[in-house]
This record gives sequence, structure tokens and C-alpha cells, in this order.
Amino acid sequence: QVQLVESGGGLVQAGGSLRLSCAASGSILSIRAMGWYRQAPGKQRELVAAMTSGGRSNYVDSVKGRFTISRDNPKNTVYLQMNSLKPEDTAAYYCNAEIRPLYGSWDDYWGQGTQVTVSS
Repeated sequence: QVQLVESGGGLVQAGGSLRLSCAASGSILSIRAMGWYRQAPGKQRELVAAMTSGGRSNYVDSVKGRFTISRDNPKNTVYLQMNSLKPEDTAAYYCNAEIRPLYGSWDDYWGQGTQVTVSS
């Protein structure tokens, strides 16, 4: 069974930094894109950043220059370094990955979510 486990959320003052981690575990044959989404209360979930297995990344405009996504492919782990945090970054952050299990077909998997709260 495949699982995504996130860590690293918390409460930080505006201008501060946090680093999120997400590790995929279980019977995994291959992983394509890994990324981070966020959802603030009353808003739709949005893609924050994603990275292909080859290292190509994309970001939502509002975080460009402040957030950096990275991956450790041998560890099936994706990170999100968040700098210069703003109150509008406050949301639940979810890890997402396109995974092919050892027995099964490609599918989207989600983490349980980690809360990021930025105080002004």
C-alpha cells in the first residue's frame, strides 16, 4: 500500500521560513511528478509547485522567487522550502504524487495535509 507522509508545517511570523517534506512509502515501482497543493478556508485547492522525475519544476506565480521545490528521488521524497512567508500563504498544504505501485497502474496519491499558518 502506498502512502505519502508529510511533515514540517507550523506557525511562523511573516517573513519567516518553513520547510515541508513528503515521503512516499510502500510498494512503489515508479514515481513521475511530485508536488505541493494548498487550500485555504473558503478557497479552492491550488497547485503551489511541482517537479517531474527529471527535475523540471513549475510554480504558481504568487510563490515564484520565494518557494523552492526539490526532490530526492532515491528516497521518494519531495521538499518545499518556503521563504519570505506572507499571511496569504496560510493554508493546509498537501503533497501529491503520480505513482505506479508494484502491483497496479499509475494513480494520483495524496498526503494527509499539514497546516501552515503565517502571522502578520
